[in-house]
Amino acid sequence: MDPIDAGLLAELEKGVPTVSEPFSEIGRRLGIPGEEALARTRRLHDAGVIRKIRARINQRLVGITANALVAWRPPAEWDEEAFSRFASSPGISHCYLRRPVPGRWEYVLYTVHHGRSREEVLRAVEEIARAAGCGEYLVLFSTEEFKRVPNVRIGENGGDLP
Repeated sequence: MDPIDAGLLAELEKGVPTVSEPFSEIGRRLGIPGEEALARTRRLHDAGVIRKIRARINQRLVGITANALVAWRPPAEWDEEAFSRFASSPGISHCYLRRPVPGRWEYVLYTVHHGRSREEVLRAVEEIARAAGCGEYLVLFSTEEFKRVPNVRIGENGGDLP
């Protein structure tokens, strides 16, 4: 890596510009042609320096202000198909299973819901509960958004946070 690569990484961390030719804009900021900015990005990706480039939508700017984790205690007779219906429901971004803590926390299915209001999210959760035949659930709304950072697996970076 050279100083231009370091500058390129800094620009990419700010976000890819939402213009018709984003690498031309990044290149302009770095004093290099857009084709070179794109070629350097590809090289850094191929070398594993950049793992992925992905979009992250600022939910609040598009009107999504209500976010909730829902913990479900589904009926024992549920099968994999019943669980997969949750994952494909609109407004749900995450859906996963966890082991219960017998006698303390019996919830095993967790979904993350997003909407424009708490009422909208609650209506959607109630509809899903009715359709799925699962009446035991707990809705936990988030109250604050924290800075999102890339996922770090335990053991990477010596276990330190990025």
